[in-house]
Order: sequence, then C-alpha cells, then structure tokens
Amino acid sequence: MPNLASVCILRTDGTNCDEELAFAFSLAGAKPDYVHVNQLRSGEKKLSDYQILGIPGGFSYGDDVASGKILAVELLSFLKQQISSFVAAKKPVIGICNGFQVLVRTGLLPLSRLGDMHATLTNNDSGHFECRWIELTPTSNHCIFTKGMEGTKLSLPIAHGEGKFHADNDTFKKIKEQNLTTLQYTANSKLTQAYPQNPNGSLYAIAGLCDPSGLIFGMMPHPERFVTPYQHPNWRRQMIDKPHGLPIFENAVNYAKTL
Repeated sequence: MPNLASVCILRTDGTNCDEELAFAFSLAGAKPDYVHVNQLRSGEKKLSDYQILGIPGGFSYGDDVASGKILAVELLSFLKQQISSFVAAKKPVIGICNGFQVLVRTGLLPLSRLGDMHATLTNNDSGHFECRWIELTPTSNHCIFTKGMEGTKLSLPIAHGEGKFHADNDTFKKIKEQNLTTLQYTANSKLTQAYPQNPNGSLYAIAGLCDPSGLIFGMMPHPERFVTPYQHPNWRRQMIDKPHGLPIFENAVNYAKTL
C-alpha cells in the first residue's frame, strides 16, 4: 500500500466537526489522525510529523471572548514555533468555520503574518445563527485547495453565528492585489451582498480566503459536509456527478503527495 498523506485533525474543547473532516480527508485518499492540542503542547505528538493541518469547525472553548479567540491565543502562546515551521515547509493548512476564525485570529489569514491580526470574523448582520445550504463560486486559482474550480457553482451548507468577514481598506486592497479571495457568496452565479444569499453580510461577499502562498485556506461554509452525494438534501432528485466539497480535499492531498 502506498504511503498516504498524513493529516493532523486538531481537536480541543468544543470542537465538533472533527469526525466529518477526518472522513472527508479519508475519502480524498489521506490518513487523518485526531490530535488534541494538549498532545502538541506536551510533545506527545509533533506537528512536523504531518503533511496537512486541518482545523475543524465547532465552538472551540465555547466561543468565549470571541469565536476562535482562545484557541488562536493558545496556538500563538505555546505552538508558534511548530506552526511557523509547518508553514515554512510549505505544508497546506485548512480551517473551516471555527477553524477559519482561528486562522484569522492568529494572523495566518489573510496575510500569513503569525501573531499579527489584520482582519476579523464578526457577528452575522442578521443577528442570529445561520444554518442552511447556500450558493458559492470559487473565484481564484491561486489557492491550491480550490485550484481548477474557479467559475463553477457550488452548493454547500453553512452553520455559524460569527461569519461576517471584515477588515480595513488597506487590508482589503492587499487581498485584492494578491488575489486572496477564493470563495464568494453568489445568487444565480452573481456576487451578492443581499441576505439571505449572503448569510452574514460579509464584505465583498467573501466566504473563503487564502494567504499569499495559496497554501493556507479558510472558509465559513462546510465542504466536509458534502463529500458524498447522499449528504445533499435533494440527492434523490438531482444527479450529482461529484459532491461539491470533495475536490477541495483531493486538491490538498494531491499537493501533499508532492512534498
């Protein structure tokens, strides 16, 4: 049996989408391993032993202070060197929903400046938790996770209360200049700020971003919840050739095989 790309599925108190993320990577041909943050802190496990880092969705530490904040502080305080080395080795990182919030609060997204936060994900404009399927369009081939998907229409579920991406004008200028916007909320394949198609009011309809290297990727929708046809609510009526979330994980695994 060939060696499989190894994936660190990071766990902590409040993480609840870890099994779905591991399943998605398994389908994509990788070998996921559940790793609690305390195992990395104690040295029982090392991030350097893995080829991909996946930070799942959920409510890490109960979203106390702000969503993803405490886990981000923990990573910066105790695992900054491990993360820096992982990123320097050009290994891919994905954060989904709460994981996206963590990556933004560590500074890894959008500008890959660890410890230097340049953006935030804040409360939905609707003022409540949003949980339903929405339409998305990949808008860049710069990110290795969405490479080859640009211009297609995706259907994926969301489940978040703090998904509105916000940054200052200078940061948005850098995001645009470096082509870091990878996923945007759409309606009939057109970018939208209108609710409910844009579920949180995220500026410029941003649903997902990558860093300048294209190897660090965060998104609010949940691709790991649509990796088999039967996960779609309308699977009996629609002929689904390939679940829309699966290519994201396959792209990461294929890239990791080149390392």
